[in-house]
Amino acid sequence: MKLLVTGGCGFIGTNFILDWLSANKGLVVNLDKLTYAGNINNLESISSNPNYHFVHGDILDRDLVKSLLLTHQPSSIVHFAAETHVDRSIHDPEAFIQTNVVGTQHLLEEARIYWEQLPESSKKSFRFIHVSTDEVYGSLAPNEPPSTETSLYAPNSPYAASKASSDHFARAYFHTYGLPVIITHCSNNFGPWQFPEKLIPLIMLHAKQGISLPIYGDGQQIRNWLYVTDHCEALRIINAKGIPGEVYNIGSRSEMTNLELVELLCGILDKLLPNSTHVPHASLITFVKDRPGHDRRYDLDSTKIYHELGWSPPTNLQERLESTVRWYLESTAWIEEIASGEYREWIEKHYKK
Repeated sequence: MKLLVTGGCGFIGTNFILDWLSANKGLVVNLDKLTYAGNINNLESISSNPNYHFVHGDILDRDLVKSLLLTHQPSSIVHFAAETHVDRSIHDPEAFIQTNVVGTQHLLEEARIYWEQLPESSKKSFRFIHVSTDEVYGSLAPNEPPSTETSLYAPNSPYAASKASSDHFARAYFHTYGLPVIITHCSNNFGPWQFPEKLIPLIMLHAKQGISLPIYGDGQQIRNWLYVTDHCEALRIINAKGIPGEVYNIGSRSEMTNLELVELLCGILDKLLPNSTHVPHASLITFVKDRPGHDRRYDLDSTKIYHELGWSPPTNLQERLESTVRWYLESTAWIEEIASGEYREWIEKHYKK
């Protein structure tokens, strides 16, 4: 099996490619623009693998996408490439429209042209996996049931709106042209190689340096946390057994407030770094001005993927969080590279005050 993966040098894309190749699933062509959050060094361990091929390029470049499809003849496209951070979308929504909406439409159109020229047997087995987010469903009330695949869209941030729009294009390409698209929505991912604008790696870097751990507002925003490798496993199953035109939610049973999560991380750090001068690390917690329009709660109902495809999320959140903390503590070279340039400018812009 051959895959075209977009955004494979980003956080989830990196983990997906490593997971895919470790399962000996076949050739992966990785198309990545290498923006600030895309790090080619994430995949250095497989750079000489004959089943891995990296291409530096943009999904907005239709000629390049067309060439890759015709040259490599993939049996699936797994589309991760996106601008993903809500804060950045508030400051620069245009970039999110270009990549997430226009870029996705360009990719869908080239995929359609390629797919329509395939032999019937190849057309039947082809898949376009569009990876999206729980944020398209909007904010849930405290006692409201989790979002299902049929919940109405109610995006509240420019990021969520751009992903909702890309979802609608993906759906339209299935219903209008028959392109075998599958849409997935995942909850908050965590794990290795995540750019430290996101909560967990940001807390890791700050705590290790003994600087304040910023938490938006009152810290009572509730999120559903999913270990990235579990997400990748679900995507592999969806690629193999998912039904075109369907939507699958990929969530976990790990719902907690942001404050609870940070306190849990601090407890793990206290355990792993008992001699640190920053123990207890929870003393570094600082509440900062809330994000504009900050959604209070996300939660996904993953019943459908369990009943139809047999995937369910593990329940050992504590173990996976500790494994993640260990990775960030041990990955000194990666941290040093990341904690300069773009990341340093980001921290200055958003947390200096």
